[in-house]
Amino acid sequence: MTENGDMPIMRTLACTLAAALTPAAAIAQAPAAGLDCMIQPHQIVQVGSPAAGVIERIAVERGDFVQRGQPIVQLNANVERAALAVARERAQQQGEVKAASGTQELARRELERANELYEQNFVSKTYLDKQRAEAQVAGGRTDSAHEKRKLSSREVELAAAQLEQRTIRAPIAGVVVERFMSPGEYVDQKPVLRLAAIDPLRVDVLVPAAAFGQVEPGMAGRVWPELFNSGEVAAVVKTVDRVIDAASNTFRVRLELPNPNGKLPAGLRCKVDLGLNLPATAARGAPLPAATAVTAPATGMSPVAQRR
Repeated sequence: MTENGDMPIMRTLACTLAAALTPAAAIAQAPAAGLDCMIQPHQIVQVGSPAAGVIERIAVERGDFVQRGQPIVQLNANVERAALAVARERAQQQGEVKAASGTQELARRELERANELYEQNFVSKTYLDKQRAEAQVAGGRTDSAHEKRKLSSREVELAAAQLEQRTIRAPIAGVVVERFMSPGEYVDQKPVLRLAAIDPLRVDVLVPAAAFGQVEPGMAGRVWPELFNSGEVAAVVKTVDRVIDAASNTFRVRLELPNPNGKLPAGLRCKVDLGLNLPATAARGAPLPAATAVTAPATGMSPVAQRR
């Protein structure tokens, strides 16, 4: 084939090579000997139900962001709503209290008149004692009526709490990772949703044992996520294991990576630079994937032409 015939093939190879190099170029600024790390959610929660029942509605889908306390699942609550309405009606009733208060007031007046008559020797001591006892009984009935009304208010709180159990709220702020159930299904002990908190994120890295003592909580680290067009991000060391893993001769370090608005997804591989001084023999993270250039021999001919 002539040299002019090789030109279209060389242009095709050049375009393919440029496309292959683009993802590597996005993280090419990471240190070649940076430690391998993994970006994980700060917290993962399996959301269950505090009460058994039939799911009436699920307000979120996979991938939706939720705030802490946001209603995400509603169970059927017709019975609980009716019980709350009955409890409120009972708590609002005042007839028994008014009747007991009226009886107590009448008994108090009768006792006052009995005292006056007794002082004038118009009634006996027995009659006075009787009126005093009736006044005490009337006072006890009034107290009992007030206690019953207070108990009715507590029953309203109980019915409201039972109704609230039919609404499942997000225990954390995060993103819906998975839905396990659908409306109409009966939920008891199985989880309904899985949530992941992604602000902040958690960065786990295995550090060679030779660097033990160089990493302390509060240190700053530079992280390069293996994500297209993602640059360096800052993280802070939160925890450092105090036990060396004998099998890998490493210890685990956990960093906290702020992630406002969920810009970075969890589950990414990454590189991290903690500014450690490691011996040349220490096991370190593997270099980032480097671009493999297609180099033609010194003859100036393309690889395709040489094979021919």
